[in-house]
Amino acid sequence: MDKIRYITLNSTSPYHNLAVEEYLLQQTADNVFMLWQNDNTIVIGRHQNTAAEVNQEYVDSHHVNIVRRLTGGGAVFHDTGNLNFTFIQNVEPGKKEIDFLRYLQPIVDALQSLGVPATFSGRNDLVINGQKISGNAMTFFGNRVLEHGTLLFSSQMSDLANALKVDPDKFIDKAVKSVRSRVTNISEHLPHPMTVLEFKAYLMDFIMRQNQMAELQNLTDEEEVIVNQLMEEKYQTWEWNYGKSPEYSMNKKIRTKGGTVQVVADIRDGHIRDLQFFGDFFSEKDPQDLVDQLIGIRLDRQSIADALTNININDYFHNVTHDDIINLLC
Repeated sequence: MDKIRYITLNSTSPYHNLAVEEYLLQQTADNVFMLWQNDNTIVIGRHQNTAAEVNQEYVDSHHVNIVRRLTGGGAVFHDTGNLNFTFIQNVEPGKKEIDFLRYLQPIVDALQSLGVPATFSGRNDLVINGQKISGNAMTFFGNRVLEHGTLLFSSQMSDLANALKVDPDKFIDKAVKSVRSRVTNISEHLPHPMTVLEFKAYLMDFIMRQNQMAELQNLTDEEEVIVNQLMEEKYQTWEWNYGKSPEYSMNKKIRTKGGTVQVVADIRDGHIRDLQFFGDFFSEKDPQDLVDQLIGIRLDRQSIADALTNININDYFHNVTHDDIINLLC
């Protein structure tokens, strides 16, 4: 059996943990099994439009992290009641294949050993009685493959639903859309109660028992320096998490004290490329003058707020506030 590096991450920072995955995949030759948890986070699929996947107002008010991962698939919500696992393996040249069951079978075996009736379902899910407990994704780098997935153990389901609740009519694009599934927590199906940390320890022990040479080998201080640099330069940046979104069109409408205001915009690389306002509002000045101030601006709340700082919104939309326009755009 090839030597496997078993890692348990203590960090709950999604930016750090995804940087660890990329480092291990792209800068080492190790086979890896890793367990990790993220604090409240929406993890966006590699090819997704971030704005179309997240409820930005909820995310901002509840301090939910947003991070894009290396793998495809849909957006998922993580909290510390969710346990994530990662397999990284070397594959022989010419033998790349997307085979989720190969990696998920040990996870199914571990769950069933606890009396949980988990089964593999569809393309890349684990379910209990038809309800999803695990979604999985995969990517290749050279002759290496990374497969990772979630395990809903004791997640706050209301937070999951609210953070990912987006009006699909607001966005027109070709990005991969998330498919919401009926979900359940593993803890609800255990014959004997255990905490998520006890489950984490059990799962690692179960996987390691398949290899007599197994031992935990966490990151070295030198590796942490590399990971932290990658985190700061990539995973914590707006450019990666929002700016990498595919080009898309946005069509949103709000009711204000001054009437209905609608915006239709084209967004490319996370910046406003075209913009039009419609509605039954009254104005003293042509809103096109305001449009000219917003073209090219990065589409996030702070950038829009900065662009509107010295502008009297009432000149363009009577009885409409700066916050109204920011909420409309973001």
